[in-house]
Amino acid sequence: MTGFPIENGSFLQEYIDEHHDFLSWLGTEVESLEEGHIVMSIPYDDKLTNTQPGGAAERPEIHGGVAATLIDTAGGLALRTTLDNPFEGGVATISLNVNYLQRATDDLTATAEVIRAGGSVGVSEITVESETPDGRAPVATGQGAYRLFRSD
Repeated sequence: MTGFPIENGSFLQEYIDEHHDFLSWLGTEVESLEEGHIVMSIPYDDKLTNTQPGGAAERPEIHGGVAATLIDTAGGLALRTTLDNPFEGGVATISLNVNYLQRATDDLTATAEVIRAGGSVGVSEITVESETPDGRAPVATGQGAYRLFRSD
Protein backbone atom coordinates (compact mmCIF):
# COMPACT_ATOMS: atom_id res chain seq x y z
CA MET A 1 0.00 0.00 0.00
CA THR A 2 1.01 3.58 -0.56
CA GLY A 3 0.60 5.46 2.70
CA PHE A 4 -1.89 7.81 1.01
CA PRO A 5 -1.79 11.24 2.66
CA ILE A 6 -5.11 12.12 4.30
CA GLU A 7 -4.87 15.80 3.32
CA ASN A 8 -5.57 14.77 -0.26
CA GLY A 9 -9.27 14.69 0.66
CA SER A 10 -9.31 18.48 0.48
CA PHE A 11 -7.37 18.33 -2.81
CA LEU A 12 -9.96 15.92 -4.21
CA GLN A 13 -12.84 18.14 -3.07
CA GLU A 14 -11.20 21.15 -4.72
CA TYR A 15 -10.74 19.15 -7.93
CA ILE A 16 -14.41 18.12 -7.96
CA ASP A 17 -15.57 21.67 -7.29
CA GLU A 18 -13.39 23.27 -9.97
CA HIS A 19 -12.99 20.63 -12.70
CA HIS A 20 -15.78 18.08 -12.58
CA ASP A 21 -18.98 19.81 -13.65
CA PHE A 22 -21.30 16.80 -13.21
CA LEU A 23 -20.17 15.84 -9.71
CA SER A 24 -20.11 19.50 -8.75
CA TRP A 25 -23.67 19.99 -10.09
CA LEU A 26 -24.80 17.04 -7.96
CA GLY A 27 -23.22 18.72 -4.91
CA THR A 28 -20.80 15.84 -4.29
CA GLU A 29 -18.72 16.20 -1.13
CA VAL A 30 -15.70 14.25 0.12
CA GLU A 31 -16.36 13.48 3.78
CA SER A 32 -13.24 11.42 4.49
CA LEU A 33 -10.44 9.82 2.52
CA GLU A 34 -7.75 7.36 3.44
CA GLU A 35 -5.97 4.56 1.70
CA GLY A 36 -8.51 2.03 0.41
CA HIS A 37 -11.49 3.88 1.89
CA ILE A 38 -13.60 6.92 1.03
CA VAL A 39 -16.82 8.45 2.30
CA MET A 40 -18.67 10.78 -0.09
CA SER A 41 -22.07 12.41 0.02
CA ILE A 42 -24.62 14.13 -2.19
CA PRO A 43 -27.13 16.42 -0.46
CA TYR A 44 -30.85 16.10 -1.14
CA ASP A 45 -32.07 18.50 -3.82
CA ASP A 46 -35.42 18.55 -5.61
CA LYS A 47 -33.59 18.61 -8.97
CA LEU A 48 -32.35 15.06 -8.24
CA THR A 49 -35.74 13.51 -7.55
CA ASN A 50 -38.28 11.46 -9.46
CA THR A 51 -41.47 13.17 -10.55
CA GLN A 52 -44.34 12.66 -8.13
CA PRO A 53 -47.65 11.93 -9.85
CA GLY A 54 -50.41 14.35 -8.90
CA GLY A 55 -48.17 16.38 -6.57
CA ALA A 56 -48.00 13.70 -3.87
CA ALA A 57 -47.67 15.02 -0.31
CA GLU A 58 -44.62 12.84 0.46
CA ARG A 59 -41.14 14.14 -0.18
CA PRO A 60 -40.01 12.80 -3.59
CA GLU A 61 -37.31 10.13 -3.62
CA ILE A 62 -33.89 10.70 -5.16
CA HIS A 63 -33.53 9.14 -8.61
CA GLY A 64 -31.65 5.83 -8.49
CA GLY A 65 -29.11 7.08 -11.03
CA VAL A 66 -27.78 9.52 -8.43
CA ALA A 67 -27.06 6.65 -6.04
CA ALA A 68 -25.46 4.66 -8.90
CA THR A 69 -23.24 7.62 -9.77
CA LEU A 70 -22.17 7.93 -6.14
CA ILE A 71 -21.45 4.18 -5.97
CA ASP A 72 -19.36 4.24 -9.15
CA THR A 73 -17.44 7.39 -8.20
CA ALA A 74 -16.68 6.34 -4.62
CA GLY A 75 -15.64 2.82 -5.68
CA GLY A 76 -13.21 4.12 -8.29
CA LEU A 77 -11.74 6.84 -6.07
CA ALA A 78 -11.19 4.38 -3.22
CA LEU A 79 -9.12 2.28 -5.62
CA ARG A 80 -7.18 5.30 -6.84
CA THR A 81 -5.81 5.72 -3.29
CA THR A 82 -4.08 2.34 -3.58
CA LEU A 83 -1.98 3.37 -6.58
CA ASP A 84 1.64 4.29 -5.96
CA ASN A 85 0.97 7.57 -7.73
CA PRO A 86 -2.78 8.27 -7.43
CA PHE A 87 -2.44 11.59 -9.30
CA GLU A 88 -0.89 10.09 -12.43
CA GLY A 89 -2.42 6.62 -12.58
CA GLY A 90 -5.98 6.04 -13.66
CA VAL A 91 -9.11 4.02 -12.96
CA ALA A 92 -11.89 3.05 -15.40
CA THR A 93 -15.07 1.14 -14.62
CA ILE A 94 -15.23 -2.38 -16.05
CA SER A 95 -18.53 -3.39 -14.48
CA LEU A 96 -20.88 -2.01 -11.89
CA ASN A 97 -23.60 -3.80 -9.95
CA VAL A 98 -26.13 -1.72 -8.00
CA ASN A 99 -28.80 -3.14 -5.69
CA TYR A 100 -31.53 -0.74 -4.61
CA LEU A 101 -32.84 -1.59 -1.15
CA GLN A 102 -35.36 1.17 -0.44
CA ARG A 103 -36.25 4.68 -1.48
CA ALA A 104 -34.03 7.57 -0.43
CA THR A 105 -35.65 10.85 0.52
CA ASP A 106 -32.70 12.65 2.11
CA ASP A 107 -28.95 13.18 1.71
CA LEU A 108 -27.00 10.21 0.34
CA THR A 109 -23.75 9.05 1.95
CA ALA A 110 -21.58 6.39 0.30
CA THR A 111 -18.86 4.43 2.04
CA ALA A 112 -16.49 2.56 -0.28
CA GLU A 113 -13.96 -0.08 0.73
CA VAL A 114 -11.36 -1.62 -1.54
CA ILE A 115 -11.73 -5.39 -1.59
CA ARG A 116 -8.76 -6.04 -3.86
CA ALA A 117 -6.34 -3.89 -5.81
CA GLY A 118 -4.47 -6.20 -8.17
CA GLY A 119 -1.96 -5.39 -10.86
CA SER A 120 -4.53 -4.30 -13.44
CA VAL A 121 -7.98 -4.87 -11.89
CA GLY A 122 -9.45 -3.74 -8.60
CA VAL A 123 -12.75 -4.33 -6.82
CA SER A 124 -14.61 -2.07 -4.38
CA GLU A 125 -17.75 -2.59 -2.32
CA ILE A 126 -19.94 0.41 -1.61
CA THR A 127 -22.92 1.08 0.67
CA VAL A 128 -25.14 4.14 0.29
CA GLU A 129 -27.15 5.29 3.30
CA SER A 130 -29.93 7.86 3.67
CA GLU A 131 -32.68 8.81 6.09
CA THR A 132 -35.68 6.57 5.57
CA PRO A 133 -39.07 6.38 7.30
CA ASP A 134 -37.39 3.94 9.73
CA GLY A 135 -34.30 6.10 10.40
CA ARG A 136 -30.87 6.10 8.79
CA ALA A 137 -30.38 2.92 6.78
CA PRO A 138 -28.73 1.50 3.67
CA VAL A 139 -30.70 2.41 0.54
CA ALA A 140 -28.35 0.89 -2.05
CA THR A 141 -25.31 -1.34 -2.22
CA GLY A 142 -22.92 -1.91 -5.04
CA GLN A 143 -19.78 -3.59 -6.21
CA GLY A 144 -17.56 -2.30 -8.95
CA ALA A 145 -14.69 -3.82 -10.90
CA TYR A 146 -12.25 -1.26 -12.25
CA ARG A 147 -9.30 -1.31 -14.62
CA LEU A 148 -6.25 0.13 -12.89
CA PHE A 149 -3.77 2.09 -14.98
CA ARG A 150 -0.63 2.22 -12.93
CA SER A 151 2.01 4.82 -13.74
CA ASP A 152 4.71 2.84 -11.90
